[in-house]
Amino acid sequence: MKVHLIGIGGTGMGAVAGLLAGAGHDVRGSDAAVYPPMSEQLAALGVPVMMPYAAANLDWAPDCVVVGNVHGRDHAEVIAAQARGIALTSFPAILGEQLLGDKHSIVVTGTHGKTTTTSLVEHILAEAGRDPSLFVGGVPVALGQGYRSGKGPDFVIEGDEYDTAFFDKGSKFLHYKPQTVILTSVELDHVDIFPSFDAVRDTFKKMVALIPEDGLLVVYAESPDAVAVAMTAKCKVERYCIVDPIGAAELHASGDRPRRPHDTETAMFADITWWAQNLEVGKSGRVAFDVFYKGDRFERFETLLVGRHNVGNALAAIAVCHARGVSVQDIQRGMSSFAGVRRRQELRGIAGGVTVLDDYAHHPTAVRETLKALRKRYPKRRLIAVYEPRSATSRRKTFQGEFADAFAYADEVIVGKMYDSSKIPAADRFDPEKLALDLHRGGTKASYVGEVDAIVKVLAESAAPGDVVVALSSGSFDGLHDKLLTAIGDAMRPAHRADMPAVRAVLEAVGLAEPARDEQFPAFFVLTNETGICGTVSLEVLGDDAILRALAVNPEFRGAGYGWMLADMAVAQARWRGVRRIYLLTETASDFFAAKFGFRVVDRTTVGKLVFGSDTFSQPTAAGLVAMRLDL
Repeated sequence: MKVHLIGIGGTGMGAVAGLLAGAGHDVRGSDAAVYPPMSEQLAALGVPVMMPYAAANLDWAPDCVVVGNVHGRDHAEVIAAQARGIALTSFPAILGEQLLGDKHSIVVTGTHGKTTTTSLVEHILAEAGRDPSLFVGGVPVALGQGYRSGKGPDFVIEGDEYDTAFFDKGSKFLHYKPQTVILTSVELDHVDIFPSFDAVRDTFKKMVALIPEDGLLVVYAESPDAVAVAMTAKCKVERYCIVDPIGAAELHASGDRPRRPHDTETAMFADITWWAQNLEVGKSGRVAFDVFYKGDRFERFETLLVGRHNVGNALAAIAVCHARGVSVQDIQRGMSSFAGVRRRQELRGIAGGVTVLDDYAHHPTAVRETLKALRKRYPKRRLIAVYEPRSATSRRKTFQGEFADAFAYADEVIVGKMYDSSKIPAADRFDPEKLALDLHRGGTKASYVGEVDAIVKVLAESAAPGDVVVALSSGSFDGLHDKLLTAIGDAMRPAHRADMPAVRAVLEAVGLAEPARDEQFPAFFVLTNETGICGTVSLEVLGDDAILRALAVNPEFRGAGYGWMLADMAVAQARWRGVRRIYLLTETASDFFAAKFGFRVVDRTTVGKLVFGSDTFSQPTAAGLVAMRLDL
């Protein structure tokens, strides 16, 4: 089938394009502009992209045109398609009709946690050898894209409750033929399309009604409205919850009270199937917890995901994977190796000792849980939150008071101006200045700074080594992350594909014959000063092990401490990825790695199979080098 996608550069459309191309369809698309990484993904797939939008883009006579919910009936290509008698459809509809087939549809839905939980379920299934398919509205770190075309029986889908298209106002997830469903929560959101909370609850009930009698619904017992929705299901229902918060000290600090299945005054915790308890944060940053199933201890698990809410997401994934027949050992392995999703506490770089993170949170519940999780991940460090009200919900005053409560978990808050306020009626608009004032009155240092460049100037002057800055926005925030790193100076950040020629130049300048192909960019970090990229390092993650390689600094800047900074960055990233051992090869038992980081010489026979078989260790020149290891 010949399929044309309007807005192919979007995350969802691009993922559907990849799935359709993988299924053998002739796929093309159009957009006003397409940027990396989606432009690179589409080019790698061989999918032509036409720019800008125009009626002539349909001259190749597609069988159908896929229309996103941001494009209306007055779009030039919509008008052209209707004039030519070409069928219009939506990406949820074509996903359900052309891609699901006889797959077992696992739909992850709810107000919060959809993207992370969807990605985690897929990762566990993939690590267990089940070769699942995936569609998710984010980018899993390890996968590097939001879709996967697998040959196995399972199709894992993020089920969004937002509307489908101008000609289909039903929620996207109504197209996904759910057989197994995770319902993480039900709260008021998307107030631009849902007139009331009852309307939100009703659309989730419609989705639950689609689950067949022999299906499964896994629901978060601590969300009363999710439980109420689940009570309408005709299929088997399993409830999950967290029995206690993380650690007694953190219990006191957070004000959370212990929650146990049978000690509450409500019936909300009755009939719990799965629960987690004995949560502990280890020195490595991993969170360990015991899981109980139908009253009996199931097993202990570890995850790199931080925060009580993420333990809930992990528990839901365990329940579904167990129901799909995955062994406990395979679930443990997949859980412990899951590296998370981009734009969820994602590291954007470090400059002057200041860590800059990116997070998608734009609902007060998500903001609160994200900040609480960062408190655990970066204890005893000053946490500065920078907020851009950008999503349709956050630009309305619906949660004005709730945002003040959520942001109070930060040490300091800078509120930026609202994105495109013209589209929100004046009486309904969120007030960024009021949020800053309310926080200030409540004892949290806060200010309103309208322009991004001004925010960057304030932070570059006030942020100190050890501070953590997290930018919270559902959009690009006008490039605040990179602007701030540049303003502070000597910034280290993950490499982009476009950086790889400069990376190769640095390696050549020091005589290192390390592979640094364009497609290897996700493993590289770069250090940039006023001259551009002047240093690089690579961390190749192989399960519990990692290989540190390609550490190089332009000779012009030797003695500036850049090598130490890059190595420290790589070790910190390894800890964040949950790596247990870092290996490297060096010409001698380097005092640098031994004294600065604690690496020690090891016998090659003790090296794991994945490391030993890697390009680094198997190349002919590796035989004469010394192997070293750091245990984390």
